[in-house]
Amino acid sequence: MSNDAAAHAFSTLGIVGTGAMGRGIAQLAAQAGLNVILFDAKEGAVKEATTFINGLWQRSADKQRITQNQVQQYSERLIEASELSALAPCDIVVEAIIEKLEAKQGLFSDLEDILSQEAVLATNTSSLSVTGIAAACQHPERVIGFHFFNPVPLMKIVEVIPGLRTADEVTQRVNALGTAMGHFTAQATDTPGFLVNHAGRAFGTEALRILSESVADPATIDRIMVDQGGFRMGPFTLLDLTGLDVSHAVMESVYHQYYEEPRFRPSPLTRQRLTAGLLGRKTGEGFYRYVDGQQQMPDEPAISPASPCPVWISQDDPESASQLAELVTAAGWSLETAENPSAQALCLLTPLGEDTTQCALRQGLKAQQCVAVDMLAGLEKRRSLMASPMTRPEVINAAANLMQADGTPVSTLDDSNGFVLQRVVACIVNVGADIAQQGVAAPTTIDRAVELGLGYPFGPLRMGDHYGASRILTILNNLLAATGDPRYRPSPWLRRRAALAMPLTDGPTAMTQLGLTKPGE
Repeated sequence: MSNDAAAHAFSTLGIVGTGAMGRGIAQLAAQAGLNVILFDAKEGAVKEATTFINGLWQRSADKQRITQNQVQQYSERLIEASELSALAPCDIVVEAIIEKLEAKQGLFSDLEDILSQEAVLATNTSSLSVTGIAAACQHPERVIGFHFFNPVPLMKIVEVIPGLRTADEVTQRVNALGTAMGHFTAQATDTPGFLVNHAGRAFGTEALRILSESVADPATIDRIMVDQGGFRMGPFTLLDLTGLDVSHAVMESVYHQYYEEPRFRPSPLTRQRLTAGLLGRKTGEGFYRYVDGQQQMPDEPAISPASPCPVWISQDDPESASQLAELVTAAGWSLETAENPSAQALCLLTPLGEDTTQCALRQGLKAQQCVAVDMLAGLEKRRSLMASPMTRPEVINAAANLMQADGTPVSTLDDSNGFVLQRVVACIVNVGADIAQQGVAAPTTIDRAVELGLGYPFGPLRMGDHYGASRILTILNNLLAATGDPRYRPSPWLRRRAALAMPLTDGPTAMTQLGLTKPGE
């Protein structure tokens, strides 16, 4: 491919496959000033797509978001093709066809005979290897991943994935195209799940593991992740929205592509529910029931009234202890300040990655009077409590009454290493840190891509900095020690930066500082 090819922008973009993804890409490309030639092997699909896109523009004009003149300009840039050969004028073609390797390889092989040697072949694959698709081409250097998210116009991110043989100039031009189309371009290496789907593995899989341990039900887990964690929706609401026919397949695909990496291990729960046809919203029942498309969220369990009792707070974490002491005082309950609690006291513990049982035993306390409080996110929007198997029911009830005295909702969990929020957040941060360690993408790219692509309140590395890398490392180490499960082994990226008290978002390795390689840039 000549240097001249890298010097000019794309002018004509081809689309093969005019379903939801192809339509969205075509819409953005036309709005960015490119001529767009659309082709689909299904009869009538192209006409249906152009009618749909033109309808979107007309509705935008009716709402005065764009002018009628813009509608006409955009519409004139859409060109319908009835034969694949009509894509010959294109300087880039984006395929959005069925997610099968052989189909994509066959299409690109056919396109190589039609397009000029300067034209770029881009795949919108979400799960297949770009290098694998390019392997069947005569010129793999012009093949690249250009992965959008649905709905394309609203999801302001596109992943740019060079294969192992993709030319640098192709990568630069496609990055520029993504930006011209109004999206954040997240360049990533050609690894399973690329960047966003890779980073999203922990949210659902760890929640499923928590559910499988009977720590809490789906509604409780979702409420904690939304209220305490600030996530847009809980993991089980998301699984129902996506559908287990899609989500479980992705879980298994990424897990096997990484040769059974424990961090990505799927849950038997989703396979069983998939077999039963409990796919989620699309079938009217998943982890929740749906009536007329509306999620039927169960009511929160009622908390029986209880009289105030003395409260003793562990000083394991002085900052958390201080916050709890303020809450106790504000509620008007008496606070014990002696080194050891009285026999009548409610003992509040603040573990990180420990369960209530081990935390109580480590401090020489009687488990019968101990309740743990998750202090990772503070006490503002929801409070999570955790009792040991021996904690007396009246003690649990007293703790719940204390925690809800100011009207803040309370969730009570069975004993677990790391509550709910700690476990899910620590796993999200750990996977993100490992993505940075592997050089899949630059740290700032990882965070921005996850925020845009998954809607998390923070990207995984910023999330680690927000909660504290040393606290996340403590949670993971305690989970690993308690369970022996290598899914919790801390990433070297996290471990080193926590030890040095440096931000997880500080990215350069010695190799990149020396200019020897540029992973993820």
